[in-house]
Amino acid sequence: MRTLQKLTIKNFKSIREQSLALGPLNIFIGGNGAGKSNLIEVFRFLREIVNQNLAGYTAIKGGADKLLHFGRKNSPEMEMCLEFVDGDISNAYEVKIRGTDDDSLMIWQETAFYHERNRYEKPYDYPVSSVSKESKLKQVSHICARQVMRDLESYRVYHFHDTSDTAAVKGTCDVEDNRFLRPQAENLAAFLYWLQEKKPDHMANILDTVRQVAPFFDSFTLAPSKHNESKIRLEWREKGNDDYFSASSLSDGTLRFICLATLLLQPDLPAVILLDEPELGLHPAAITLLADLLSSASNRTQVVVATQSVTLVNQYDPEQVWAVDRVESRSVFRHLGGEDMSAWLEDYSLGELWEKNVLGARP
Repeated sequence: MRTLQKLTIKNFKSIREQSLALGPLNIFIGGNGAGKSNLIEVFRFLREIVNQNLAGYTAIKGGADKLLHFGRKNSPEMEMCLEFVDGDISNAYEVKIRGTDDDSLMIWQETAFYHERNRYEKPYDYPVSSVSKESKLKQVSHICARQVMRDLESYRVYHFHDTSDTAAVKGTCDVEDNRFLRPQAENLAAFLYWLQEKKPDHMANILDTVRQVAPFFDSFTLAPSKHNESKIRLEWREKGNDDYFSASSLSDGTLRFICLATLLLQPDLPAVILLDEPELGLHPAAITLLADLLSSASNRTQVVVATQSVTLVNQYDPEQVWAVDRVESRSVFRHLGGEDMSAWLEDYSLGELWEKNVLGARP
């Protein structure tokens, strides 16, 4: 299985300089403002860079000074590098970005790497661009650049927090919008309809899982609109009731759990799944079930989660957990798998140790 083995970040927001060796399942814990969400944001930022939207993203975020660690005066340049590995073969993408006098950012240097570790001591590097307003990775036909681009398109960042009345997940969507589940589940109805029609076993698994959290839930009622057959919206039935209900009739926690179950139980998972505080609004029993889903998914793909949930952390071992602390205004990431906590774990769960501030990363 191809995995993101190493991530290096320099001068992005609260992250001064960190290099992370990631495993199949990575749970990042820490208090508010520690830097967990900034780690997830790195992946969103990289996606914008390679999709040639560096200028637009920078403007939306308030300028270069908001993205560089303590601004351009303290950190004139940021750097990010991702290394994807499959067996003895690895591909990497490195980008260096500098702030400009007009508070924008520009690509100073971007490089693609290819390395056959069993044959060569050092990787082959291919210079993609330098001193450019936008990335040129998409425009390069060299196989090294194409492979790196596939890796960067293989991960997805998910955020199911918006369950307001105007949330896209509650509205109608195109019935054909079913190639993948979108970042905020905007196409949840279309994706579930595709599963219902083409992957009934996976759909049955999702239904059974949702019923464990919402015993009142019977099934989805999914079909294109009779008024416009190109559109569909999420509808469902309650046990013992023939009436149809819309997504607006679901509690926020139930709707978010449906999104999570659909994501993690789908037949073909993204190469890397990134989730920011997926426990929001969930009952403790639902969080425990979510932990099982995350663990199961990590056998098929790579999972990165930022959380503040003690209940979620209680389900894992130190090998799967990273502590994030803010030290001298810098985010510091510490892998708990490198620490001997066997004596503590004889009497306490990992979440209890977190609450007692034994682990740092104070919740």
